[in-house]
Amino acid sequence: MSSKLDSRSLALFLAVADALSFRQAAEALHLSQPPLSRAIRELEARLGTALFDRHARGVGLTDAGRRLLPYARGVADLLRQAEAAFQGAAVPATLRLGLTSAAEPAWFRGLADRVQALQPGVAVAVSSDTSPRLVRQLRKGQLDAAFIALPTDVRGLDVLALDRLPMVVALPSAHPLARRRLLRLADLADEPIFWFERARQPAFYDHCEQVFARHRFAPTRLREPADHHVLLAGVAAGRGMALLAGSFAGLRRAGVAYRRLAEGDALALGIGLAVPPEQPALRALLARACGVPRAPQAN
Repeated sequence: MSSKLDSRSLALFLAVADALSFRQAAEALHLSQPPLSRAIRELEARLGTALFDRHARGVGLTDAGRRLLPYARGVADLLRQAEAAFQGAAVPATLRLGLTSAAEPAWFRGLADRVQALQPGVAVAVSSDTSPRLVRQLRKGQLDAAFIALPTDVRGLDVLALDRLPMVVALPSAHPLARRRLLRLADLADEPIFWFERARQPAFYDHCEQVFARHRFAPTRLREPADHHVLLAGVAAGRGMALLAGSFAGLRRAGVAYRRLAEGDALALGIGLAVPPEQPALRALLARACGVPRAPQAN
């Protein structure tokens, strides 16, 4: 009797479950959306139950989908570990390194040069993406290591926490609130706020939602552009304000002011180094390149 489940179906299910968007999952898998949707429906038919709730605002997991999710992750981790067993644990000749697009800490600059200084002869190929996508690429073996935003779902990976970036407010420099040095979420309650979609960073989005709920902060939300230069242009034009990791305050833009946020520490974005567990040498090298003298044990 043929099995109702197979590794490919589970991989497709996992991609949609991580993104909570068929469109974004299809992009990550380099597929068009119709075949992906069809494959998920075929999987649901084989299992005799819906795995996703499909509605106008997006996609959510059903109870059955939530039950299947840890098994799908377990299969993906086992496959990755099996592949790794046939690959050496040494630092690769070409190091494929991912950098989160959620923040730009100052120490990102020159990182590739510092790695090459510590490990002569190693070429470093750097790419930037959202943290969930970087984690998926890492699990698939498409990246060797990634600097990701925290919190992010990193099960099956070793993660070393490196930095914490409190959130600040970016607002039009002519706005009356720009006269203050410190702002609170309550001060922004009546202002439209650019905010990112949950699919870009689900765990961090949920963390922020909990903080917002505690402070009863429910402003009008504008869709945040993925490009922060476009975002700041919108702020400068007075279309809204933005809450950003403090490292973005280095992006100077005429018409934009940055102000400290009283709740900025509670909304802080973490930066961590994620590597497969069988790569201690690579983890130690990258930790040194970031200025960590001896890499502590993984969280």
